Amino acid sequence: MTPTTPDVTFVFRITAEIGTVRSGGVGAYGERLHIPITGGRVEGPDFRGRILSGGSDWPIIRRDGVSLIEARYTVEVEDGTLLLIHNRGLRVSSEQVLAKLRAKEPVSPDDYYFRTVAEIDAPDGPHQWLREAIFVGSAVPGEGAVVIDIFRVG
Repeated sequence: MTPTTPDVTFVFRITAEIGTVRSGGVGAYGERLHIPITGGRVEGPDFRGRILSGGSDWPIIRRDGVSLIEARYTVEVEDGTLLLIHNRGLRVSSEQVLAKLRAKEPVSPDDYYFRTVAEIDAPDGPHQWLREAIFVGSAVPGEGAVVIDIFRVG
């Protein structure tokens, strides 16, 4: 028997508003950053919600320049349901592209790799399908926000 080849289906776009990026210093694994998630929205064909303030991304910038993403935040769906999203990923770029990103200069998403895996914790009921699938994201940093298109792996 041969496993099926996965496909992906667009589910929603996350626009996570972020606060001031702060460095937690350099440690054994690289530089730890703290990026507060202050709000935002989630929008898709069958799904809408808002990101509540209080989430954070705690990425590590490794010594080789690769960013290990580690974000947790809460989404309130239009019907009032609360979802916990734990988004982990990688941003890989050249030193030149990283310098431009840090300087908030425009950089084409084709010039770096920024992908995530989103684990979504949802209660029993109409949104439990979100905890029963694998979701991958393609991300880009923006002015005061990070945008992530989320796809269900089928």
